[in-house]
Amino acid sequence: MAHEGILLGMGNPLLDISAVVDEEFLHKYGIKLNNAILAEDKHLPMYDELSSKYTVEYIAGGATQNSIKVAQWLLQVPGATSYMGCIGKDKYGEEMKKNSKLAGVNVHYYEDEAAPTGTCAVCVVGGERSLIANLSAANCYKSEHLKRPENWALVEKAKYYYIAGFFLTVSPDSIQLVAEHAAANDKVFMMNLSAPFICEFFKEALDKVLPFMDFVFGNETEARTFAKVHGWETDNVEEIALKISQWPKASGAHKRITVITQGADPVVVAEDGKVKTFPVILLPKEKLVDTNGAGDAFVGGFLSQLVQQKPIEDCVKAGCYASNVIIQRSGCTYPEKPDFA
Repeated sequence: MAHEGILLGMGNPLLDISAVVDEEFLHKYGIKLNNAILAEDKHLPMYDELSSKYTVEYIAGGATQNSIKVAQWLLQVPGATSYMGCIGKDKYGEEMKKNSKLAGVNVHYYEDEAAPTGTCAVCVVGGERSLIANLSAANCYKSEHLKRPENWALVEKAKYYYIAGFFLTVSPDSIQLVAEHAAANDKVFMMNLSAPFICEFFKEALDKVLPFMDFVFGNETEARTFAKVHGWETDNVEEIALKISQWPKASGAHKRITVITQGADPVVVAEDGKVKTFPVILLPKEKLVDTNGAGDAFVGGFLSQLVQQKPIEDCVKAGCYASNVIIQRSGCTYPEKPDFA
């Protein structure tokens, strides 16, 4: 059974500022749907424009934090999950702390004195989303925080670790510390490709930690970008998943399993030189509210069963259940109790 502190996540905690916008807004800021990018100077005015022109919702987010909260929701074991990342000492940071505690996650935030809490503009058009992250404080995480005895104790207590690829832009040394601890102690270390720009512009950092990954998550666009960057002459997702699963490993304790989601198309799982596909729960278009957090929720659902040592089929099933719940709601939110069997 899942015990307290079994799963630890590290990442960029961001307050999602979510709104349904129009095509004109996307055009004005040069935003593509179904993409995730880091904010440039040209994007900075959009955060105020969002909150003044549109009906916005504020939801505690950030990819890893979303996944950890969803896993916690499905586990229903108080404090089964822990999370670390950096926030600012401000009202958004307080909102984040309150939200995470309500979700039952044991959060140990590093609080930066100078930078404001990171935000992520979630622009929704026709149910599809685009994410523009202004990392601010999330960018200030230091491995010194991780090494503090009360925080390293969370690392030692956990048996499973999950970190979204976005954290490679912030603290690759923190990731390396956790990855090496997992390999040395026969624990399970997992990461997500997270976005095409991570595969492209953080290739070296990703390649350095890949040998430590026991599970690699991603979606079809990220998988194809990964293949292209590594000069693989294929855009076949099943083939790419297989090649990633066969990448050399730092420790032989666990084989690597690659899990690639493809929106409404089947989930691809590659392990032991074989590929399996699993259908997702199809949703009528009129029930789709927004796709923000769908991939994060899938991972959260998957992890909730994995930490209970359930078979991969059950992990995928829980992942599909969680993402199906989340896309029928605004942002990465969920009802009070899950009804997953």
